[in-house]
Amino acid sequence: MKYKNINYQTVDFSPETNTVLLIEQNLLPFEFKIVESKTCEETCLHIEKMTVRGAGAIGGAAALAMAQAAVEATPVNYLASIATAKKRIESTRPTAQNYFCNADAEACKQIGLFGNELIPEKANIETHCNAGSLAFVDNGSALAPIFEAAKTGKKVFVFVDETAPRNQGARLTAFELLHAEIDHAIIPDNAGAFFMWKGEVDLMITGADRIAANGDTANKIGTFEKAIAAKAFNIPFYIAAPSSTFDFNCPNGKQIPIEYRTENEVLYKQGMDSNGISHQILVANPGSKALNPAFDVTPAEYITAFITEKGIFKPNDLQQLQNLL
Repeated sequence: MKYKNINYQTVDFSPETNTVLLIEQNLLPFEFKIVESKTCEETCLHIEKMTVRGAGAIGGAAALAMAQAAVEATPVNYLASIATAKKRIESTRPTAQNYFCNADAEACKQIGLFGNELIPEKANIETHCNAGSLAFVDNGSALAPIFEAAKTGKKVFVFVDETAPRNQGARLTAFELLHAEIDHAIIPDNAGAFFMWKGEVDLMITGADRIAANGDTANKIGTFEKAIAAKAFNIPFYIAAPSSTFDFNCPNGKQIPIEYRTENEVLYKQGMDSNGISHQILVANPGSKALNPAFDVTPAEYITAFITEKGIFKPNDLQQLQNLL
């Protein structure tokens, strides 16, 4: 991703010191910081607390955590230590599918090229959550076609869903679009259907954390609601994801494990005041509890097509994709 005209990878590695380098996404967009994770366990904790987020970026961090574990393991019980580390890494974010994927950056470039073919010369595009460079090792999935469209001179405008409760859209997607100089506006999650009703949304593109064999897709909570609204207004709804996101061993969305996160993400909000000081404040009724599913599943019949590095596939054509893998 680009920040102040410098290109950074969301996930990087220093082999000399066995250190994983991560963009601290919890600080964005108020502060840009690279954190150093020196052990496998530390990298696992960074995945859990969402220093790094997005299936591709999680996969990159997980692969590097595995490399750290291999270096840390002693010759005695080496294989057992590696197996334990693998289980620990896989437990960090159970919904994400493409763990240990090392080709996401190149795949996302191809997603951008294929996805750009679906974007008219002038288009208003809605997104949900963040599936840009910060969600992958580089390039992104859902934002890759938008970046490519802008690069080829198309006039695009992006409606950025805030994506509560973590506000990945308002904080991260908006951050990436701003630094890419792409016109956009942050909208409340519950405003998407309004803009669709007004005829102001031409298409919607989101990413995915896991896609079942039948095309049912797990993505950030709220995606299913957007797909329902898009279908009601005959607006194309695309999922952009590398083929590593497809789990052909998972028959349908009901088999995808859904992560529930701490209720504090709903009850409290983190922000920065005018003096640049970060605060966490209670924004809900004191004493009330919250439920916080991190993902929902969009049934395949609500999805127009999948944009992958292998091409564009309708839900009924996923067997063709599987044959290519």
